[in-house]
Amino acid sequence: MKQPVLFLGHGSPMNAIEQNPFTEALTDLGRHLARPKAILVVSAHWMTRGTYVTHMQSPKTIHDFHGFPEDLFQVQYPAPGAPEVADLIRTLIPAPQIQSDEGEWGLDHGTWSVLKFLFPRADVPVLQLSLDMTQPPEFHFKLGEKLGILRDRDILMVASGNIVHNLRAIQWEPNAKPHDWALEFDHWVKEKIEARDLVPLIQDPSLTPAGKLSNPTPDHYYPLLYALGASHPDDSIETIFEGIQHGSISMRCVKWEAENTGS
Repeated sequence: MKQPVLFLGHGSPMNAIEQNPFTEALTDLGRHLARPKAILVVSAHWMTRGTYVTHMQSPKTIHDFHGFPEDLFQVQYPAPGAPEVADLIRTLIPAPQIQSDEGEWGLDHGTWSVLKFLFPRADVPVLQLSLDMTQPPEFHFKLGEKLGILRDRDILMVASGNIVHNLRAIQWEPNAKPHDWALEFDHWVKEKIEARDLVPLIQDPSLTPAGKLSNPTPDHYYPLLYALGASHPDDSIETIFEGIQHGSISMRCVKWEAENTGS
């Protein structure tokens, strides 16, 4: 069957051990997803020179953060790897060259903090694709287009980042009021996604003050470009969750799905 494409705003690692409207929305989404052959995740937290894909049989759970409660460091997501899918990706996409990671990386919190709600048994094979931070936005979108072929091979594509991600402006108190610029940019992206107006999302996200404040660095925005690239003009578009956490982190989650597959 043809799998959907997901863009998931993962936000603070604390979401992994909390029950809140965001995690409840992910749990509900997981109940309605058809079990895929494997899951390919593009996470904001694996930044490289060149593009890599994990190729190990048993990827480790990476706790790539500091200063959080010990309970968070105890979370494990022991999903099997999918080296055969990594080989398939490298075969299907000869350019740009995608290199194999045999053990340096694994599953970072951009991956396991959301998959633990979608597939809590951790029994679906998972692999990650890195972000080549030496490349411009167009590169990431075009690579997402090429990866879209995996959807027809029963592979679920998950892009995990945040449309708005400014840690310098974060407010940790509960129910922090969203910054005006965060709301503005999040709404602008929503409108462009729903209108299927992709060119501005690739070329223009940092042209306005709201865009510059929303993403001082592009790492959490780039995963969205992979999801947009892998989506199809005929896909239905569904907002799974929306909201701003801690004033400056958009938790917007979107699903693109072929109309004839159901949910």
